Amino acid sequence: MLPYAAYLRVYEPLSAFSEQDRLRWNAYAQNPRRPRRAGALAVEHEESLRRLLRVPPAPAPAAESHNAYLRRVDGVLYVCPWQTRLRSWLAFASWRGSLPTKLANRFVPPPVAERTAEEFDAFKRGEPSLRMHIMTSTWHVPTPWFVPFDSAERWLVLRGEQEPESSTGVTMAPARNMLYVTSMAQARKRVARALVVIRRHVGDVDTLTDVEEVGRWLEEFHPHSLVELDYGGIVHLMDDETLQADQSVAELAAALTGLDNGQEELAFAMYQRVILRWRSVQSLESAN
Repeated sequence: MLPYAAYLRVYEPLSAFSEQDRLRWNAYAQNPRRPRRAGALAVEHEESLRRLLRVPPAPAPAAESHNAYLRRVDGVLYVCPWQTRLRSWLAFASWRGSLPTKLANRFVPPPVAERTAEEFDAFKRGEPSLRMHIMTSTWHVPTPWFVPFDSAERWLVLRGEQEPESSTGVTMAPARNMLYVTSMAQARKRVARALVVIRRHVGDVDTLTDVEEVGRWLEEFHPHSLVELDYGGIVHLMDDETLQADQSVAELAAALTGLDNGQEELAFAMYQRVILRWRSVQSLESAN
């Protein structure tokens, strides 16, 4: 069973990388032994379990991952590096900061935690940017993540259907999955429109800040990138009927359009459908 987590990913075109990285990712794409899309999340999960079940545990890998998610569109290769080490460092720092020190020490001994923090600090001194290509959310999909997409961009996989990886071939998608994929230009345009509507009609500081954070993150990448929302392991919290009925992207777009057109009742109803759906899913985190 995959972790109950969803992912927001950016795939940059090969041309966005340095010459050395272009050569590396191009060779990686030709490697028949690289993790395929169908099993990539499982490979990531297995690697993390190995580290955490060690004695003592290893909160982050010793070296950065050489793997990536790949897409081909119109002959162009798009790359989303896993960045497992960087993501692990950031997640560990956030986790440790959210717990009392004595409780955190029960899971990760202080010497290991201190060494991990020191390694991260050393990395930050030599790396001006901590830009991540993958954002992760456990137990739910954050509402702002739906903003960059359109309902027509949904790809729902229920029972071993195939998701295209390129225009010339296919790769097996996970047995059940929900994906949205769009261009960076469309994603930025939709976020910008949402921000205008929220500022004009809502005024909720938290909502505005959350959408602004997504917008700022998207601005860090190449303008010809692809943006992907992957429900990941969240699909295991929802049956087939629930997944088929999930139109969160369309409902949120309808809420924003309703606000802009003065249809406040429609906007409220659509927004509530999204909020209540994901509140019920997120509540399972504390279910016995």
